Amino acid sequence: MLILFGLMLLLLLMGFPMMMTMLLSTIVYISLYTPMVQPFIIVQQMILGVQAPVLMAIPMFILAADIMCKGQTSERLLDFVESLVGHLSGGLASTTSITCALFGAVSGSTQATVVAVGSPVRQKLLDRGYSDSEALALIINSSNLAYLIPPSLGMIVYGVASGASIGELFIAGIGPAVVIIALFAAYNVFYAKRNNIPRLPKASAAERLAATKRCILPFGFPVIIMGGIYSGIFSPTEAAAASVLYAAFVEMIIYKSVKMKDLYEIALSTGVLTTVVFILVAVGQCFSWVISYDRIPQMLTQGLLGESASVFLILLTVNIVFFVGCMFVEAVVVILILTPIFAPIAHAAGINLVHLGVLITLQVAIGSGTPPFGTSIFTCCAIFDKPYLEVIRNEGPYIAILLFACFLISAFPEISLFLGGLMK
Repeated sequence: MLILFGLMLLLLLMGFPMMMTMLLSTIVYISLYTPMVQPFIIVQQMILGVQAPVLMAIPMFILAADIMCKGQTSERLLDFVESLVGHLSGGLASTTSITCALFGAVSGSTQATVVAVGSPVRQKLLDRGYSDSEALALIINSSNLAYLIPPSLGMIVYGVASGASIGELFIAGIGPAVVIIALFAAYNVFYAKRNNIPRLPKASAAERLAATKRCILPFGFPVIIMGGIYSGIFSPTEAAAASVLYAAFVEMIIYKSVKMKDLYEIALSTGVLTTVVFILVAVGQCFSWVISYDRIPQMLTQGLLGESASVFLILLTVNIVFFVGCMFVEAVVVILILTPIFAPIAHAAGINLVHLGVLITLQVAIGSGTPPFGTSIFTCCAIFDKPYLEVIRNEGPYIAILLFACFLISAFPEISLFLGGLMK
């Protein structure tokens, strides 16, 4: 027990009160309601929580994203997409959404996408007549696509918590992302016409060819990750390691945008974020064991859903609970706490765990950009030095679109499962 309290004190001193709160609540619950459980089991479960080999993919994908944020990948992707669709009505806004999705294919992080894509595109949006709050709302909610496009850090955590195949989760996120891009594009056209947003000049064939050539190397990331996994060359963890090597090669050797002196700062940033994620995973595993030990999922099933809950009711409950939860709590925490509760219920009802994972991942992505405590909102406030209320002012339409996408994905599982079926 002294070890546990020592760990809580260390977390508090390191500035991780969220992890300390989760650990403290678990210890208090065990002390009050399950006194027969020995304290060493808490430590044992925490260690077990971070032993899954696939978790090694998380720090490597984070490191690859940090290297690319420092380099030129995002700007090259932005120029490429702009050359293709920038001249259309609402083309610059659609360029932002598509670029966020493409950058998500090499980073897997919403916050990294806000920084890497938002920084160069925001001024372009302002120059074309978009208000600052509209531009920031577009950047935040387009960055949600990074959580759906592989390699998604949220999908890795969900896969560990539920036992679902991470490779299948990766491929299942692509269809929903395409649907969301299409819905955003329709809204972008409507907004641009209503507000008389001027179009960008149409790029010539030579300009498109030049932009494509500049973007060939960044396109190697999804080829390495998805191609390597589904060809059987790489496991997800090995694909993450390959992505780090490729990111370093592209940004340091080819583009020369990242110097050796930058590596210390990049590694430090990766280490801090990895520490946060792994402590959350460890404490989440302990919390999950406690709720399973006390049969809380079974009690919730009977209390909330009744004896014979329909698939519709289960999916509706999952969407509501995860949406509300992610409005107040960090995404990884919500996945780790709620997935062990709802995954067994959904599986027993015949719901595909990969389909469920896509819905949960989308909900936590929406939550990262939803008031009051969405992490992407505060990232945007810090990066662009803008007040909170200005950042969230125009988020309503985008959140409504994302929730509508959740409805479509819930009603039509094939949107998520179609590509995976073709790969088998």
